[in-house]
Amino acid sequence: MKVHDKIYINGAWVRSTGRGQIHVINAATEEVIGSSPDGTAEDVDTAVAAARAAFATWSQTTADARAAYLDKIAAGLSERADEIARTITAEVGMPIKLSRAIQAALPVTTTKNYAALARAYRFEEQVGTSLVVREPVGVVGCITPWNFPLHQIMGKVAPALAAGCPVVLKPSEVAPLTAFILAEIIDALGLPAGVFNLVCGTGPVVGEALAAHPDVDMVSFTGSTRAGKRVAELAARSVKRVALELGGKSANVILDDADLAKAVTANINDCYLNSGQACNAQTRMLVPRARHDEAVALAKAAAERFTAGDPTSDTTKLGPLVSATQRDRVRAYIRKGIEEGATLVTGGAEPPDGLTKGYFVRPTVFANVRTDMTIAQEEIFGPVLSIIPYETEEEAIRVANDSVYGLGGAVWSADRDRATRVARRIRTGQVAVNGGRHNPLAPFGGYKQSGLGREFGTFGLEEFLEIKSLQL
Repeated sequence: MKVHDKIYINGAWVRSTGRGQIHVINAATEEVIGSSPDGTAEDVDTAVAAARAAFATWSQTTADARAAYLDKIAAGLSERADEIARTITAEVGMPIKLSRAIQAALPVTTTKNYAALARAYRFEEQVGTSLVVREPVGVVGCITPWNFPLHQIMGKVAPALAAGCPVVLKPSEVAPLTAFILAEIIDALGLPAGVFNLVCGTGPVVGEALAAHPDVDMVSFTGSTRAGKRVAELAARSVKRVALELGGKSANVILDDADLAKAVTANINDCYLNSGQACNAQTRMLVPRARHDEAVALAKAAAERFTAGDPTSDTTKLGPLVSATQRDRVRAYIRKGIEEGATLVTGGAEPPDGLTKGYFVRPTVFANVRTDMTIAQEEIFGPVLSIIPYETEEEAIRVANDSVYGLGGAVWSADRDRATRVARRIRTGQVAVNGGRHNPLAPFGGYKQSGLGREFGTFGLEEFLEIKSLQL
């Protein structure tokens, strides 16, 4: 059991001014596996003051020096990769094989990428008679979610440090344990005091204090659209920069000439990754009406191969959801889909057979879904797929865009040019064409209520930079 009774501020482990501890629960066993301090607004004040004091020096370090620290952080994360994977499997429920490949590996890749970008990026350029200088934005508050806990942390902390910004990190209280691993690594390598600070606690207390703090120059938030709106509201009071990566309801558009079996199987794999707990999960499958029943049969077969079970087993493909609250929420959406007249193809709201403990949900597929149904419009954040028939390509594009969200999506066609043409018309931040693979250097973020700004690659670095013109 990992009991963390201190937070990390100004290069030291210190007691929180709060007296409480927040339990961390194993998603598969429902047992307490750790705890973290229930932090306070006073803790945020102390951490921000430390970051503000560190800014004067850290912002003036060379890009090479900052990159060297990032390389050391990446090496530390790599050395503890197995521990990180096992910790996230326990906290979140992702099967261990996937945790090793995604939850533990991606943060290392991201950190290395930003070390390389820091060395290669042009922080200054001559534009006519002006010298355009890109400078660190200042003190950054990072508020991160539970579904990909360390990946999302490094997607903010690594570019902020590369840009020359000190950070105050508030991880999700549901899955905070790998944030402490990161802090231990940083403490051991001797990053200057105040450059990295860790304050744990709840969103309404620590998160709101960080977003509203007048000495925080930027807040980078990943989470629900509802919480993101609150962060933006608080940040607006001091006109600080805001980056938001929020919810999604991504559509997979399967055109009439596509390899249906390949497209449907890929859609199921994407939709059920991390038990559907991904903001960019392709939870809407759009298929030609003439091929609807064929797609349904393929989806049913693929979904039923995702048997739920012990996430510590290398053979498990579908783990539990993160919490009882999340499990109950997803089951309520499944019942809502049935009530509104969608055809339940497989799965359902009942617990999976033989699993009396853990926050498990049956892998579920709905067919004959209308665009006005709740399950077609709202983010479920669980292993639930809605299959929506369409008549024409134009209708498919309209349905794909019929959402308040715009984070991800996919298009499948035998004609790559046709697929690309359709992808260009989908109003989302990322679109996979014929199964195009994840690129960790590509910008990630959303249109509409999926957020503001971009993460990863050069675009992610530039979120943390201000632009100054020196007229020479």
